Formats: sequence, structure tokens, C-alpha cells
Amino acid sequence: MEETLKKKENILSAADIRTTFHTHGRTVQAVRGVSLYVEAGEILAVVGESGSGKSVLMKSVMGLMPDNAEVQADQLTFAGEDLLAMNPEQLRKLRGKEMAMIFQDPMTALNPLKTIGYHLIEVLKRHRGMNKEAAKKEAIAVLEQVGIPSPEKRLGQYPHEFSGGMRQRALIAMALCCRPKLLIADEPTTALDVTIQAQILDLLKSLQEETGMSIILITHDLGVVASLSHRIAVMYGGLLMEEGTTEEIFYSPKHPYTRALLHAVPKPQSGSKERLEPIPGMAPSLLDPPSGCPFAERCKFACDECRKEIPSYRIYSTTQRAMCIYSGEELDQQEAEVTAHGK
Repeated sequence: MEETLKKKENILSAADIRTTFHTHGRTVQAVRGVSLYVEAGEILAVVGESGSGKSVLMKSVMGLMPDNAEVQADQLTFAGEDLLAMNPEQLRKLRGKEMAMIFQDPMTALNPLKTIGYHLIEVLKRHRGMNKEAAKKEAIAVLEQVGIPSPEKRLGQYPHEFSGGMRQRALIAMALCCRPKLLIADEPTTALDVTIQAQILDLLKSLQEETGMSIILITHDLGVVASLSHRIAVMYGGLLMEEGTTEEIFYSPKHPYTRALLHAVPKPQSGSKERLEPIPGMAPSLLDPPSGCPFAERCKFACDECRKEIPSYRIYSTTQRAMCIYSGEELDQQEAEVTAHGK
């Protein structure tokens, strides 16, 4: 991690992660050199469009990549331990007990032929060494913790007997069974209606405050993280475009892509009928990524220099940096000129 960015007690530190897929004689550069950190007890949101590399990045950290993927990094540590030096069995144990991940579709993560109780009890027996009776009591307590009513009755039910929101709560309960230090939530509200989305996000926030664990929330929607995250990392084209505190990203964004994402988010608190601005064009192919800034072809401020090479980071504070040749002030000026000319 760059020395100019803030460092406290980090539960996760990653430097220059590169993940490529080799398939049918071709190479997909899904993550192209990303460095980030997660502090103990914080919620970090990793935001970006589909295909930006955010889920691949987190699965690379977890060691959950398929055989045709190659993951390289200059540094990857968790709670002071070097993940790069661990063998698969050591990683599996760490992943089961101290790092946990929940996914956007609970039905693919739960065996439809097994009860919810079976899933929870097996996790508790395997990772915490509990006998069946103790595991059952703990499973009931964890279901209650995540807000599932009548938890003792629910243990005997199957995934299809749960609503989408309740299945997601059950997955969160499975993750909490091991009392992880880090929980990675990959688009946990995508398949849910708006009311249930808010409930799940509120649950994650309250669990973080209650347990002190760190959370990485992967999402394509900046709007869902506004009141939840402490910091935000914005990804695009396999690269980290910008990172900063939630306040910095929402009130003082420094990268054109971050600004474009914010322009596409409704702002009900403003009280005005603001026109949303969709981002034109398509994300670049990572089979043959551009040599310059991956957002250049969709950026209204791009120049020839942007297309030649990937820009260096500009450091704005101990917590904020952006990968753009323009400073925030220069972007402000250009936006003002575009507005003045009515473009």
C-alpha cells in the first residue's frame, strides 16, 4: 500500500493484486494491479459496474478462484498472516473460521435437499468443534441474532420454505457461526426488493457494530452504501479508479468515473427533480484492455494523454486518491465550462 495513504491497524492489506483467466488459448486480465486495505472494525464498499473486477478481486483474496485463474500479488496479509505463504489446507481453515463470504444468490449457496439447521450445525461442528447438541443451541441463537423469527422451528425447514430475504439472513447466520474477523458480502441485496434490501443492509451495519468485525460490501450501486460504509473503493476495467472515505467520495469525488456514477444515482434528499445522467458507451473488454485509462472512451474529459498510459494516482488526503491525470480542481473547471456552454 502506498505510504501516503492512511494506515491504522489493518485486518487486510493487499498490494498489486493481478488476476488473469486462461481459457481457450486466451487471457482475460480481470484484475490488473489493485492495492487496498481494510481497517479493523470498518465497512469498506467496493463499487463498480458489472465486469469491473470487484468480485474477482475479493475471490482472489479469499482463494476461491477456479483452476484456470492465476492470482499474483506483491503482498497479501490477513490479521498479520501472509496468505501468499499458506498452502490450500491452511487457506481453507482460515477461510472457514476467520474470513467468510456471502453471495448474491442464496439458493446457489444452500443445498436445497438439506435443512437450514443442517447447514448451520455442520459449519459449527467443523469449524468450532461443537457437538451436535451445542451446535444446535448456537444455531438457534445465531438465527435469532440475524432476525429470523421462531428460530427453533426454522432449523427444520428447507431453503425453499424461506423467502429471499430470509435466505439471505440464513447465509449471514452461516457466516457468523464462525465469528469471522472479516465478512465479504458480494451483492447481498441484488435479488431482493427495496424494503428487504434496506433490512439486510441495516442488519449488516448492526452486526458490525455489535461484533466489531470488518465488512467488505461489493456492489454496483453507490446509493446502497451511502449510509453504511466508512470508506469506498471504486473499480473499473480491473483497476482501482478512486478510493476515499464515504464523505470524500460523495461530496468531493476526484475521478470522472466516480462523478459519472454519482450523476446516475437519484438524490431524494435534494428536493429537486434532477435529471439522471446515464454513462454512455460500454466497459472495455479485459481480453484486450486499453493501454491507457480504461474509462477514457466514455469520459467527456479524456484527451490523447489519457489513452497512452494508465495514469498515476493523485493523492488528495491521507484517505483519498484517484487515478486521473486531471486534479479535482481541473475537473471542476471543465465541468463548469461544459455546463456554461449547455452541453
